[in-house]
Amino acid sequence: METRIVFHIDFDYFYAQCEETRSPQLKSKPVCVCVFSDRGGDSGAIATSNYTARKYGVKSGMPITFAKQKLIERKDTVFLPVDFDFYTEISEKAMDIMKQYADVFEYVGRDEAYLDVTKRVEGNFLKASHLAQQIKNAIREKIKLTCSIGISPNKLVSKVASDFQKPDGLTVVSPEKVEVFLDQLRIRTIPGIGKKTESRLTEMGFETIQELKELDVFTLNKEFGRKSGTYIYNSVRGIDNESVKQRDEKIQYSKIMTLRKDSTDYQFLLENILELCKEVFKVVKKNNKMFKSVGIHFVQSDLTNKSKSKMLRNPAKSLEELEKNIIQLLKEALSNQKTSVRRIGVKVSELSEIKGQSNITNYF
Repeated sequence: METRIVFHIDFDYFYAQCEETRSPQLKSKPVCVCVFSDRGGDSGAIATSNYTARKYGVKSGMPITFAKQKLIERKDTVFLPVDFDFYTEISEKAMDIMKQYADVFEYVGRDEAYLDVTKRVEGNFLKASHLAQQIKNAIREKIKLTCSIGISPNKLVSKVASDFQKPDGLTVVSPEKVEVFLDQLRIRTIPGIGKKTESRLTEMGFETIQELKELDVFTLNKEFGRKSGTYIYNSVRGIDNESVKQRDEKIQYSKIMTLRKDSTDYQFLLENILELCKEVFKVVKKNNKMFKSVGIHFVQSDLTNKSKSKMLRNPAKSLEELEKNIIQLLKEALSNQKTSVRRIGVKVSELSEIKGQSNITNYF
């Protein structure tokens, strides 16, 4: 099998860095970009912060009030509301730059993407390193942002590598170095291994990837289920055969809102989630799309997240179909819900064009 060369490009503290591009005086200050809630005051959470703020312990998802306590000695701290329209505009410019260097380009989100560059660099990792530096230079020159790039034979290792030397990093992991590179890292570094899995593995006496390789696939399957167990077994060995898939348009539409009060009451949550359905459907209809997957998202009062989604048998294009499935997901999510819900969201994905009804406005 041909050795692939895959880039994972990840922007450093993206929202805060975007704010620094339009207000350069922010670069020397702690900057926190916040999702303020409708409740007023400092109610809300940190979306992202720059590295100056992170040195004081500020993290994404942290309540704004907690962040202010941690930064109390920094009188020059700046707290800004999110400006998603501006960040999307910057992201689109960055993605357009990246596409020029890729054989295959896969959009992941506003601040990250995968590039397969195997043919472009003729399978040569040294040439790949030079190409990555060209991308970094072009992005810095044209939109004043820094990004970190991981290079390896697959998506999994490249994603880990892009985070290895942040900010403004460039990490190359050629095939013969994959094992040595991963072995030194902690288990949580593997994408998809969360707190619960890490805690259980720690209880079992495993903390590094090298240690975890001692476990056979049967033990992992028994402990975490076949799908997760097999994924962990392959991941710690740097095995990932998923190809970079051409994806350069928005892959989902979503809306999220902060509730007037934290609640687990079905009727209260239903009223709010139906309003979100209407807002999401307006966007779906405007863009002439059908959807095959629907989902709901809770941000709970302890700031943990909970999501449920459903794949439909056939693509849908009506508000009634969206509402019917969202109501079903809400009932399922609340069946064992003990923690109050603070924010609630609706999303549709697996989008496709409604044939025969496209017009020129869809392309702007």
